[in-house]
Amino acid sequence: MRRSKPEKREILPDVRYNSIHVQTLVKHVLKKGKKSLAVSLVYDAMDLIKDRTGKNAIDVFDTALKNVSPAMEVRPRRVGGATYQVPMEVSADRRLTLALRWIVSATHERSGKSFSDKLASELIDASNETGASIRKRDETHKMAEANRAFSHYRV
Repeated sequence: MRRSKPEKREILPDVRYNSIHVQTLVKHVLKKGKKSLAVSLVYDAMDLIKDRTGKNAIDVFDTALKNVSPAMEVRPRRVGGATYQVPMEVSADRRLTLALRWIVSATHERSGKSFSDKLASELIDASNETGASIRKRDETHKMAEANRAFSHYRV
């Protein structure tokens, strides 16, 4: 067990959109410390979103995040030798983290030309309530709904 919780690091907003969420997406896309490559991939995806939809890219991105963010999830809880999957509400920080993680993993699994093209497509699909990341959110909600009987084991 930890003695104390680690302090939250302050995330500075990105340069172009002045958004903390876009900067967090850049950190999730980041591989092997190549931040400039991750930034260019995310910005290229945002440009593609603006070209394809004709809407503001940051609005589409925020809508996608809101749609993918889960409200409930199951957490394992051990009670008397048995482990129960207990449905719990998701905190705001974890909600954002899960949404970005699911979007990036769905982007990697997608078939397409470039990563920025696949990321743009996934964000557009997520803002339209379709795509693999939305399916992942729905699976999580179904799991929480199925285990509603164990909700009295909440911590």
